[in-house]
Amino acid sequence: PMHNLIFRSRGRSYRELPLRLFEFGTVYRDEASGVVHGLTRVRALTQDDSHSYVAQEDAAKEIRHLLEFVLSLLRDFGLNDFYLELSTRDEDGKKKDKFIGSDEQWAEATQVLEEVAMETGLELVPDPGGAAFYGPKVSVQARDAIGRTWQMSTVQLDFNQPERFGLEYQAADGTRKQPVMIHSAKFGSIERFMGVLIEHYAGAFPVWLAPVQVTCIPVAEEFNDYLAEVAAQLKAAGVRVEIDDSDDRFPKKIRNASKSKVPFVLIAGGEDRDANAVSFRFRNGEQDNGVSVAEAVSRIVESIETKAQV
Repeated sequence: PMHNLIFRSRGRSYRELPLRLFEFGTVYRDEASGVVHGLTRVRALTQDDSHSYVAQEDAAKEIRHLLEFVLSLLRDFGLNDFYLELSTRDEDGKKKDKFIGSDEQWAEATQVLEEVAMETGLELVPDPGGAAFYGPKVSVQARDAIGRTWQMSTVQLDFNQPERFGLEYQAADGTRKQPVMIHSAKFGSIERFMGVLIEHYAGAFPVWLAPVQVTCIPVAEEFNDYLAEVAAQLKAAGVRVEIDDSDDRFPKKIRNASKSKVPFVLIAGGEDRDANAVSFRFRNGEQDNGVSVAEAVSRIVESIETKAQV
């Protein structure tokens, strides 16, 4: 804990600060039919959300931690091109009534978010009037492989809801103080995040993300059992593997694997079986022949563990 503090609401003690609550929930929005678009815009979405209750002086530290985490998370999934957007209150007076809280609270919350966002070194784009009614927001805007921008993770600083719920904690000096609340969504909409990944990779996922990581294709039916043994070794290593033992001809099986964008295809014929080896075929059509089964398994496991872009 950042502080040896007791969190209280209406006189009841809860725990020390910071208090972090994580939850997944389904959100329903009555979207017009014309704007619903695949997974990227749905009426019922699953949202990951968290709420951190911290002392006011620790707000910047918690926001910094959350931003660093979500940026590393996006990079893990291969999204590396992004900028930040700072959504603030509408200050021109036309829509000011929809925002709650004092001018001082909004100014301080906006300043904290702006300073932490600037520390990342990323471009920070202003979004006047885009804040939620209870506080300003920093959002991560990620660009996919063809340059389209998607709003991903968000972090919001909220002075107002702790005040409206009567939340307070007992500080180390014995005084009662009001915490601040930080909202953060790591993926945002899980459905939209999946849709963005599919668009970003055009279905050609890196091996660690691919639903099927390896397809085993025998040159003829007599090699099905041999490849079944190879597949068993891969499964034992945690690899998602399938065997195409259908009645399709061999060239069609290769074509089907290529169309499905499986990262690796292992092929076996008579010479491979005799040498306890496979032909190791990549998604771009390149192929290594006579690769030992042990080396093939090692290559695949390493590419998964290192999250290699195959």
